[in-house]
Amino acid sequence: MGHVIDFRDEYESVCLVSGLIGLVGSGEYLPSMLEVERRLIEGRSPIYVQIPTAATLESPSRLRYWLELGEQQARRLGVEPVPIVIRDRSEANDPELIAPIAEAGLVYLSGGSPTHLIETIKDTLLSTVLFKAFENGTSVAGCSAGAMALGAYSPGLRHLPPRLIEGIGLVKGIAIVPHFDKVRNRITSSIFRHEARLMPSVTLVGVDEETALVGDGITFEVMGRGCAWKILGDEMIKICEGESLTLQ
Repeated sequence: MGHVIDFRDEYESVCLVSGLIGLVGSGEYLPSMLEVERRLIEGRSPIYVQIPTAATLESPSRLRYWLELGEQQARRLGVEPVPIVIRDRSEANDPELIAPIAEAGLVYLSGGSPTHLIETIKDTLLSTVLFKAFENGTSVAGCSAGAMALGAYSPGLRHLPPRLIEGIGLVKGIAIVPHFDKVRNRITSSIFRHEARLMPSVTLVGVDEETALVGDGITFEVMGRGCAWKILGDEMIKICEGESLTLQ
């Protein structure tokens, strides 16, 4: 069994003004990402809410896999896992179902379909409560589809021409391309230029697998084995572990 970290004592003695944001390229709940999740929940409520909405279109066994993986990571951290399975907008507007979000130290939106995730939770009671919890000190993270959903836009790079979908906008100035080390050689610079024209006030950022941006919504630090990439049309600025990215 891995080292267990208990944040209960720290939470009782620390008052936090606002939460942190984690934008993760891949690897939610894996041991390799433990330090990222530790950074996000450390000193906060020991309640770890996990929302697998993006994967609810997958098979029951696949959904169960994500739930079990999340529980294992919470146990490594020494915090309480609280999975909330939201499948549709009706459930996203159910006050009883989403109540644990307000008490969470960390809320994590895991991967799957970014379109389904956004269409399910955008402009619902869930997103309202999530924003309020963040303002009150809850950290919020998203991995892959979850990271895409948290931004101003979710860049649909699989479509030609690329199709932009508005995200829930917790991070207003960013659009995330996850799994970037796997996909960047398959995406032409013309597509990136097209995206940049559609989002003149938004920074398009690629995040490699098992890599995260962790910050306050304006300035982010890179954590993990890979790098983040600030995409400016033909130019890509590489930002690696310990370095910072500031949104304009």
